[in-house]
Amino acid sequence: MIEKTLAELATLVGGKILGDPQLLIRGVAGIREAKSDEITFLSNPRYAKELAQTGAGAIIVSPESPVHDKAAIICDNPYLAFARILAVFNPAEIVIPIGIHASAIISPQAKLGNNVAIGPFVMVEDGAIIGDETVIYPGTYIGKGSKIGNDCLLYANISIREKIKIGNKVIIHSGAVIGSDGFGFVPHAGENIKIPQVGSVIIEDNVEIGANVCIARGTLGDTMIGSGTKIDNLVQISHNVKIRRNCIIVAQVGISGSTTVEDNVTIAGQAGVIGHITIGKGSIVAAQAGVTKDVPSKEIVSGYPAQPHQLAKRINAEMNRLPQLNQRVKELEKRIAELEKNNKPATGD
Repeated sequence: MIEKTLAELATLVGGKILGDPQLLIRGVAGIREAKSDEITFLSNPRYAKELAQTGAGAIIVSPESPVHDKAAIICDNPYLAFARILAVFNPAEIVIPIGIHASAIISPQAKLGNNVAIGPFVMVEDGAIIGDETVIYPGTYIGKGSKIGNDCLLYANISIREKIKIGNKVIIHSGAVIGSDGFGFVPHAGENIKIPQVGSVIIEDNVEIGANVCIARGTLGDTMIGSGTKIDNLVQISHNVKIRRNCIIVAQVGISGSTTVEDNVTIAGQAGVIGHITIGKGSIVAAQAGVTKDVPSKEIVSGYPAQPHQLAKRINAEMNRLPQLNQRVKELEKRIAELEKNNKPATGD
């Protein structure tokens, strides 16, 4: 069992201690589930009232949060501190491949760096380059002429097509397809004629790509994922999309071709983005939004078609009132008809 004193944990996260620094902590749990030998955290104010009832031995909070006479680690970013402490008590148990498995098929024309690990049934084609310390799990395919940088982690059953460029410290989860053909066809004489997709995909450093993500290669030129960007599971990124640095793309997002997503953009789950537009730096696209035009920098948009978030909320609120408004209109129409009937001028001599 892993045990750490409150002082050791505070040192790890750079926090200030309230209470007994020698208090032993043996795990991390949620506010409601935590026991007396566990530590919990508060980052969302909506759970602040539950701190008074928590059974945790210690809590991780910001300087503004109440502690209710609990032992505490006080730090500016409790969520980040929680993540670091959680890693201490839950070390990874993944078995990492060592060396080159006998069943892997490595082209003599491929180049492997120092301390590369390749699991069973991996295929590395002609001219591919794998950087130092990179780990590739079983069943992954690396296409002809593709380049993977140093310290990358590629989980099982990934497809990386030909001439793809991947930077350093990139993590790609199982089932991802990098460099599939973009969806391009020309209607002609009742048929859809395929447009050759001859570009590539460039993935910069420190990118993480979730399970079953599909990133299409460019038609001409490259699809690009900027450094520090994190992509959740089941995301579709079409040909010639440019995603810049430190973006967050959440599950089931679809981004159409030739769209640019500037630095530090967040696109929430199930949002859809039309092609050939720009989503400005630092903006947020809310869940299930449908983006049909450019989004200015630092704007928050939601709804379909996506509108500034406050306007979209007002529109949604009014739409929920439509049944009552419809009934009110019918009542007013009936009253007007009665008034017109009663006030109809007499005819005759």
